[in-house]
Amino acid sequence: MTTEISSTLLADFPAVAHVIVDLPNELSDELKITGSDGHHLVRVRRLRIDEVVTAANGSGSWRPYRVVESSGRRLDLIATAEVRVESPLTPPLRVAFSLTKGAKPEVVARQLTELGVDSIIPVVADRSVARPEAQSLVTRLQRVAREASMQCRRSWLPECLAPVTFTEAIDLPGLVVASRTGTAATGKPNSQGWTLLVGPEGGFSPTEIAALKSVPILAVGDLVLRAETAAVAGAAVLATQRSRLVA
Repeated sequence: MTTEISSTLLADFPAVAHVIVDLPNELSDELKITGSDGHHLVRVRRLRIDEVVTAANGSGSWRPYRVVESSGRRLDLIATAEVRVESPLTPPLRVAFSLTKGAKPEVVARQLTELGVDSIIPVVADRSVARPEAQSLVTRLQRVAREASMQCRRSWLPECLAPVTFTEAIDLPGLVVASRTGTAATGKPNSQGWTLLVGPEGGFSPTEIAALKSVPILAVGDLVLRAETAAVAGAAVLATQRSRLVA
């Protein structure tokens, strides 16, 4: 294994594809990618022998591999360098977004994943129309976040939590509310980082607004945004204030 890696940042490495494997403790010298991931890489991406693939364990560790066999729904990989560990982005960033109808939660999860958000938290607010079964929603969001993580070359999988109530959401650390009015930045957060709270279509109820009276607000534009747009816009503003230590 002689490949030189000049940075621990996965997105910097020139690979034709990226996959996240269910190996929390190690990335072995040889990997066999099967199932839906194998099908996607072989049949959709059409990876061939000697092409370069990166693999991550979802907890910051990643490694480059070379394709040694590509057939059917299976891809065989051999490592070309040692395991590297990517530092997490700091400060931590969580987004608690009020649930909307249809596939919109999945859209929000995909885009928040691409922005590097650490935790994705659905919220059931007073005006939330959608109230899906918790485990089903978590499973869907985890699937979307994993797919998005492979697309955007993340080594850290975001945490997708079960829906919380508005009362539970306002107790989350580093709370800041997305709004049409507010400041361009929220100042320096504490070690727990930010939790961006986003209201549902139609906004928060009067009772909820009263409960948020002393919470800092973050401006996300002076127009009326859809709930899913506000979540992404606010996360993008805060994402620009984060950094990563790169070895």
